[in-house]
Amino acid sequence: MDGQRKAYLYTLSAVLLWSTVASAFKISLRYLDVLGLLFCASVVSSGILFVFLVFQKKLSLLRTFSRGDYLRSALLGFLNPFLYYVVLFKAYSLLPAQQAQTINFIWPIMLVLLSIPLLKQKITFKSIVAVFVSFAGVFVISTRGEIFGFRFSSPAGVGLALGSTVIWALFWIYNLRDKRDETAKLFLSFAFGTVFVFISLLIFGHLEVPNFRGVIGGVYVGLFEMGITFLLWLKALRLSKTTAHVANLIYLTPFVSLVVIYFAVGEKILISTVLGLVLIIGGIILQKL
Repeated sequence: MDGQRKAYLYTLSAVLLWSTVASAFKISLRYLDVLGLLFCASVVSSGILFVFLVFQKKLSLLRTFSRGDYLRSALLGFLNPFLYYVVLFKAYSLLPAQQAQTINFIWPIMLVLLSIPLLKQKITFKSIVAVFVSFAGVFVISTRGEIFGFRFSSPAGVGLALGSTVIWALFWIYNLRDKRDETAKLFLSFAFGTVFVFISLLIFGHLEVPNFRGVIGGVYVGLFEMGITFLLWLKALRLSKTTAHVANLIYLTPFVSLVVIYFAVGEKILISTVLGLVLIIGGIILQKL
């Protein structure tokens, strides 16, 4: 099997795994609160990334980082996994899984908007149209298709889902400026993030023996949302001739995720969700063209 075929295989594996995590979030939150689920997941993902560092013989890189590098990792770890997943999991607790995961997929458009003030990039008329199309999709999903009634299923949930995209975009903008090894800096981000979650558990008095089913869900999320799947994606990017060869396959994720949500969570998938998702993806593709 040549390198490009392997890249497609790794990419499709990542897509299939990422397509299950929205359902895993929703089901796990039945047994754990937001901080409990995040703590279980971040501990597992940090462990996976540590093992991967050892396997790649990159553990020594951690000794070469300066104090400023560790402070940068602490900041990135505060953004992701700590703040990003606290906000995202709370959105999932308030919204149906189909709405939360679809709105969350607007982050590439949010990345474009934040790149204007932070990276001094100019926005074209085409990009403005793309932003409008994608946010029209969010509006359709949030109102469940009642676009003239302006009745949101959960204004707080929609706000949190949109807020999570801002945090994710900020994380990747600051991450772009950090030229350290990808796996090493990601491990440090998750290690610091785990510490932040643990401190939050102590402050808010939620440190207790978790529900076993919730722990299983947290382990699953840590493995397949934050850990192994990201490594599969990195491997695909390294093997692919160009990023574009595999990047477009990521757009399959939310559509496959809706199928998983229907069978695993038991939600009836609304026509407005599918239509809104098509608008969001359409806006993202228009912006990329």
